[in-house]
Amino acid sequence: MRIALCQYDMKWEDKEANKKKITDLLAAFPRRSEIDWLVLSEMSLTGFTMNSALAELTDADRQFFCDLAQRNNINISYGGVEGGFNKLITINRHGDRVNDYSKIHLYAFGGEDKYFKAGAKQKLFELEGFRVMPAVCFDLRFPYLFWSMAEKADIYIVIAAWPMRRAEHWMTLLRARAVENQAYCLGVNRIGVEGKVEYSGNSMCYDPLGKTALDCGTAEGIFLSEAPLDKALVAKTRERFPFIGERKDFPWQ
Repeated sequence: MRIALCQYDMKWEDKEANKKKITDLLAAFPRRSEIDWLVLSEMSLTGFTMNSALAELTDADRQFFCDLAQRNNINISYGGVEGGFNKLITINRHGDRVNDYSKIHLYAFGGEDKYFKAGAKQKLFELEGFRVMPAVCFDLRFPYLFWSMAEKADIYIVIAAWPMRRAEHWMTLLRARAVENQAYCLGVNRIGVEGKVEYSGNSMCYDPLGKTALDCGTAEGIFLSEAPLDKALVAKTRERFPFIGERKDFPWQ
């Protein structure tokens, strides 16, 4: 499966402008026929706003992504709000929803918990033969969320609005989740400025050994993995280094 990560400078709280940005970036990408799965960042149409009513996805918003998937024959993961939950939603090539995940760890330091509801359930889903575990931004700082699904997951996907001043944390934690759980870990972040907060992108994909499979840097655009993700590599890594089987339950008495 060939993944494409899309990082772009969002126009604050302007859904139509951001729809046009996504459409234009994809239309201008010369290798779009090679994409199997396109992943966008958190709250893909508005930016990380605390205006929950504005961020709420409408039927027209959902149809936009459905049409994009069908027109380009790609799976798409995107972020948005539904029922007051900050979600990561994945649709298949036909535009059918295959999964939606509600962010469990809300960013209380930034006041997110005052405006949104916290999710309470992890969800694993299958896409193109891979077992995928979704997460959103602040979830990345809580390793038990990933650890609990390690035996079942081939890929972790994290969409985010992660500030540039903590970019090293972002990339380090993505790699750590890949290494400690012996799975692919991909993260998609935005670029640009929201108020006083600057975002640098640094969307990444690490393989089960922690090697860089895709590094998008800090430029705007769509970035395609040169090699397909390889499910056999996940199995081979876990067979060669059977660390997951050595884990212990906590707390110890």
